[in-house]
Amino acid sequence: MSAWKLHFSMIGTLTIIFGLSTLVFTAVLTLADISLSLTTIAIFVIILNFIQWLLSPYLVSMVYKVKAMEPNENPEIHKMVEQISLKSKISPPKIMLAQIPMPNAFAYGSPLTGNRVAVTQGLLNSLDKGEIEAVIGHELGHLKHRDIQVMMTVSFLPTLFYFIGYSLMLSGMLNGRKRNSGGNNALIGIAFMAFSWILGIFTLHLSRLREYYADRYSISIIENGAEKLSTGLITIINENKNQKRYRHNHNREEKKSNTSFKTLFISDPDRAEADAEKLHTDTTTTPSKQELLKEALSKKVSGAEKFAELFATHPNIIKRLKAIQTQA
Repeated sequence: MSAWKLHFSMIGTLTIIFGLSTLVFTAVLTLADISLSLTTIAIFVIILNFIQWLLSPYLVSMVYKVKAMEPNENPEIHKMVEQISLKSKISPPKIMLAQIPMPNAFAYGSPLTGNRVAVTQGLLNSLDKGEIEAVIGHELGHLKHRDIQVMMTVSFLPTLFYFIGYSLMLSGMLNGRKRNSGGNNALIGIAFMAFSWILGIFTLHLSRLREYYADRYSISIIENGAEKLSTGLITIINENKNQKRYRHNHNREEKKSNTSFKTLFISDPDRAEADAEKLHTDTTTTPSKQELLKEALSKKVSGAEKFAELFATHPNIIKRLKAIQTQA
């Protein structure tokens, strides 16, 4: 996907999300004689999501056992982040270490904590220096493009419409016998809940576009970035696949906690097995990362895989690797 097409697609998706949301919300306020309660719900959900955004860094730190990485712990990583931040013309984020074996990285933050970039212990153990550099470039791309703020703003809309729909449906069912509008409100509520699902699809599409955009940024800012990022992603996927048995041996709560904020990650760990199978189907051989990349680039994405991608937070791995290589 070319730069202008990617940019146009993101602007178009944001326009559709906000345009449809405004149109539907206005229509319901006009049709339903309960504008005050709808407005109250909207204000409540907005405040709730804003508070969640402010406090989310503390929750992320707790879930992933994140601590600040001091300069003397890993001076090479600190130097890497400072140099890439300088190239990116942004203030260096605080560097964090997530003490989990799963290789991954993520950018997060809020006005209370400032911007942060976290790398997991598994990432430092699995990737080489060049691959780590490309991954950090990707995460700084998210900060450069203010993806945290964009996705926070967009992501609350499906929640808003779901809560409004649920409230309308419930009030309609409870008051249906008392007044004629009850049945109509229940139907409007169901339609609202369905609309929240549609908005969720657009939000997922935007999430995938932001990943492509961050990939493109890493390639533009890191020397030989396409090769480093591609092999880094392949390593992350294969390592996460190999750790699946380990995660299965732990209780469900721990397993869930490791992926509860997967939209932040550079790669979705829940898709590791499926992505690894897409990369290489012959389990009797162990090809190198470069061989896996070459094999992946020769493959085509099926219609079923394209449909499944509609419900994914991250791009299809074959499409993603091909996009990275075309930008090299």
